[in-house]
Amino acid sequence: MSLSLLRPVRRPAVVLLAALLAWAGLLVAGTGVASAHVTVSSGDAAPGGYGKLTFRVPNESDTASTVGLRVQVPTDTPLTSLRAQPVPGWTVSLTEAQLPEPVEVHGEPVEQAVSVVEFRAEEGQGIAPGQFQEFALSGGPFPETDELTFNAVQIYSDGTEAAWIEPTVDGQPEPRYPAPVLSLAEDAGTSTDTVATTTGTAADEGGSGTAVTALVLAVLGLLAGLGGLYLGLTARRRTVAP
Repeated sequence: MSLSLLRPVRRPAVVLLAALLAWAGLLVAGTGVASAHVTVSSGDAAPGGYGKLTFRVPNESDTASTVGLRVQVPTDTPLTSLRAQPVPGWTVSLTEAQLPEPVEVHGEPVEQAVSVVEFRAEEGQGIAPGQFQEFALSGGPFPETDELTFNAVQIYSDGTEAAWIEPTVDGQPEPRYPAPVLSLAEDAGTSTDTVATTTGTAADEGGSGTAVTALVLAVLGLLAGLGGLYLGLTARRRTVAP
């Protein structure tokens, strides 16, 4: 049998393998973007009570460090008591604003509350590429609502900023820069993102990566099987060729 007769079989197989490899590459590339959001979570926040908020900030840049985080605290549902946990190598400032309407706390009217919390890295400090940091606030009382949104701006050493302010809408694709949302539902002790401790690598970004990894491995297994099938068919045709 002429080798030219094998080419029609070989080319479709090669094209199929190339397409599947490209698809697998897109899956792998997409996992990093989806898991590198700025998030907020709490283990004890509940409507009417006090608790600790933890903002996880992964560095998404390959060349610049994160040197600032500015968090907007809602004033329509204010946290009238709010304090920041010190972070070595960082300074923190709290800015108050006049509330749209006074709120009553422990029988006393409150007309001002913290509206912006800003963390700034000291000289030579920051969140390097491939790392993340956590920033904590303690306060309350939390409003009688299911969730609380904290718009945030991440500032890089090269002057660029990432504004995490886009709302997430049910039934629609997740935005590129979703605003951090804290769940205050009674059956949710934390937000949908798990909480790590201290500074670490951005690879430790939650359990969703496990499922994606399994999917990628399955695709790679399929590629290996198709490759083996193609090689087997090729070897068989060569063996029976006159």
